[in-house]
Amino acid sequence: MIKVYGAAVNGIGAQIITIEVNISRGAKIYMVGLPDNAVKESHQRIAAALKNIGYKIPVKEITINLAPADIKKEGSAYDLTIAMGIVIASGQLNKQINLSDYIIMGELALDGELRPIKGMLSIASHAKKMGFKALVVPIKNANEAALISDLTIYGANNIKEVIDHFNEDQIIQPTQNLLNIEEEELPIFDFADVKGQENVKRGLEIAATGGHNIVLIGPPGSGKSMLAKRIPTILPPLSIDEAMETTKIYSVSGLIKGDISVVNKRPFRNPHHTVSNVALVGGGSNPKPGEISLAHNGVLFLDELPEFKRNVLEVLRQPLEDREVTVSRAMKSVVYPASFMLVAAMNPTPSGDYYDPHSQHADSAYNVKRYLDKLSGPLMDRIDLQIEVLPVPFDKLSNIRTSESSKEIKKRVINARNLQQNRFSGIKGVYCNAQLTDQLMDKYCDIDEKGNEILKSAVNNLKLSARSYNRIRKVSRTIADMEQSKKIKAQHVAEAIQYRSLDRMNQFI
Repeated sequence: MIKVYGAAVNGIGAQIITIEVNISRGAKIYMVGLPDNAVKESHQRIAAALKNIGYKIPVKEITINLAPADIKKEGSAYDLTIAMGIVIASGQLNKQINLSDYIIMGELALDGELRPIKGMLSIASHAKKMGFKALVVPIKNANEAALISDLTIYGANNIKEVIDHFNEDQIIQPTQNLLNIEEEELPIFDFADVKGQENVKRGLEIAATGGHNIVLIGPPGSGKSMLAKRIPTILPPLSIDEAMETTKIYSVSGLIKGDISVVNKRPFRNPHHTVSNVALVGGGSNPKPGEISLAHNGVLFLDELPEFKRNVLEVLRQPLEDREVTVSRAMKSVVYPASFMLVAAMNPTPSGDYYDPHSQHADSAYNVKRYLDKLSGPLMDRIDLQIEVLPVPFDKLSNIRTSESSKEIKKRVINARNLQQNRFSGIKGVYCNAQLTDQLMDKYCDIDEKGNEILKSAVNNLKLSARSYNRIRKVSRTIADMEQSKKIKAQHVAEAIQYRSLDRMNQFI
């Protein structure tokens, strides 16, 4: 009996799977250890692949055990692992090799070609943690696996190259890959193209600086979607840790394509309003990340927010608070990261125009209230900034003067973010003001006396909830950081309160 090692992906983590192959007298293949149909079918792919490269599955009783036996094994990623187990156990290698240092994974085509698999970065990361020294993987997964240092990565085009490597007939050259997360391309969208909307740009800069959730409220054609699509251009670059974690999510989702080995830009996800709650938060019979996890460390943009189904929007509440989502199924439970910046856009009324009770064509107060009631109070409490977007007048649209570029705004955002990161250094999971807990707010959100009076008046007059109160404190802290002020002053609080448009609008409906 011989043992070959592979790995199973669980969430964005992994677990070592031991493939035990025993050959004895008889003429049947047994596969045990909770394999799904794709794993059970592997012996047919293996038989054809080995035959086409001049090897064979012996006519013996072959027992293949995938341990631990209480974990369901899914997918075709174990093809190469099982095939090498059979080749070695049946004595078809010329050399005696020690496989205890190797993780071997890959899907086999019928001609022996190796096809890429999902979750390779998670597998490589866990392999290093468990003390393995080398990985043998499909060539298209090699750059991704090589992102993990202190591991030797052998990328092979087909199973014959793997067998020749272990026979020492032709050694595979290890893959070298330098981790590069610098953004090289110029942004397609730029704030320099936006005419007017200076107050909205200010709000977006505040949101980007503190990582705050934001909703843009305005009539059709006022530029809400255009502005939202430019937010990623002013966000600070990904750190190495953020890039690796984001890449793991895209890897297990099968979204790492071609020569791209690492996600080096903050994600921008823009699901249609017909999206289901499973597609948004993740799940399925074989759980996979949803849109909110694919937006991790980036932006989730929900256009026409009230058009989303209410039950879909309500599932956002827990991830917005906890910055992760747990998907539970009968066989297992997985946790996906979901620390994203929510950006939403919506019309203020069903017809799209602002509510004016004196207008002859205005929606009734009842219809406006019913329209806004699609958004629950607890959900809106979790949105830090609510900004009105007015149509740009002709004189500003026709102005040929160039506006401030995304590059200039981004410099200010990075400076303020560096201030926050230095402040929160040593505090796990807190990198910006939006991630402050209640205890940390008491420590870092010190408001002067006049600012407290303004905040008290706003809470009483607008009937704000405790969560809205804390959101204003966080935004005030960000505005103070943008001015390099240690203490939160009255003007910072006053500006933060201005960004509660829906709270003010509800007072008049």
